[in-house]
Amino acid sequence: MENSPRNTVRPYLITKKLVPENQETPIHFQNGDIVNEKLFFRRNHFHYPKFTSSFYLLPIEGFVYTPKVFSLQEIYSFPAKAIRLVLECSGNKRELFEPNVFGEQWGKGAMSQGIWKGVSLRSLLQYTGLLDTAKEIVFEGYDYGARSDSNQFHHFSRSLPIEKALDPDTILDYEYNHHPLPFKHGFPLRLIVPGWYAMASVKWIKKMIVIDQEFKGPFQAVDYVYYPNTENDHQKTLVTSIHVNSTIQSPLNMQTLNTGVYEINGIAWTGTGQITTVEISMDEGLTWHTCELVSSSEKYAWVRWKYIWDAHKKGEYTIKSKATDSFGNIQPLDPIWNRKGYGYNAIDSIKVKIE
Repeated sequence: MENSPRNTVRPYLITKKLVPENQETPIHFQNGDIVNEKLFFRRNHFHYPKFTSSFYLLPIEGFVYTPKVFSLQEIYSFPAKAIRLVLECSGNKRELFEPNVFGEQWGKGAMSQGIWKGVSLRSLLQYTGLLDTAKEIVFEGYDYGARSDSNQFHHFSRSLPIEKALDPDTILDYEYNHHPLPFKHGFPLRLIVPGWYAMASVKWIKKMIVIDQEFKGPFQAVDYVYYPNTENDHQKTLVTSIHVNSTIQSPLNMQTLNTGVYEINGIAWTGTGQITTVEISMDEGLTWHTCELVSSSEKYAWVRWKYIWDAHKKGEYTIKSKATDSFGNIQPLDPIWNRKGYGYNAIDSIKVKIE
């Protein structure tokens, strides 16, 4: 008789769209601090680009003293830096906004975490220098296509202010989890901007252009902007730093359980500072209990947390989680609604039934 395989069930990406490919990480089944590249969420605006990586060159031009073109071999030869960090799509949890907003209806898994390794952008720019009038650096990706709002073709391009570009932890990445960066995640070079939502981490970098003014590309001046009003663009602001947030991973929403003792666990993360506290409520927020943080609070990584719950009374329960970071940012009861659905970070909430 054949032996039955045990513990061989593996989660899969959760498909939101196939063309272009947009898929979520099965975040509720991620028990460690590293997400395998096959389960790393995929966010694309266009088809995957086509180019010959064996002849890849990276030009840096514009308001620099010495324009240069770098080969991959040169970039590999520079001192490297590895950083464990969260990449979170700014549309993560968009489907939870009320009223609903248009856009990719991400659940709670448009985020992943791993170890990124590359060269500090600051180190690379030492070879070109920056003119005093330099204000921003534009990163243009190889991916391009027509936008639905104009039918005009654009490369996916975004900029960073010089101050953020020169942060020693902003890197041009070529490895993920100690392996070459996968093509679907930006090979051969991807910008990694710690602490900012993932739209800033441009994939398949084609070139870098230093400019002396504010970048007005559509993926920065139109998309990835907080619009607090439905009818007009008043008080709009750019999407940048990740908001403090948490997600309950276990138990699952609408799960039925028997009476007993359970470990409630999940993750918490922020773009500013570190997570200092995670609290949990079993009575819809009337009372809160402090959770145990079970992983170290690295600067850009999520923190895993847990709470032991003695569920001895039958009934329906609403469980909520609330995180606080070292800058005093606390998850709000309600999200800050905006018409493109970015930056959802309301207190997380699930329901369970004890029988």
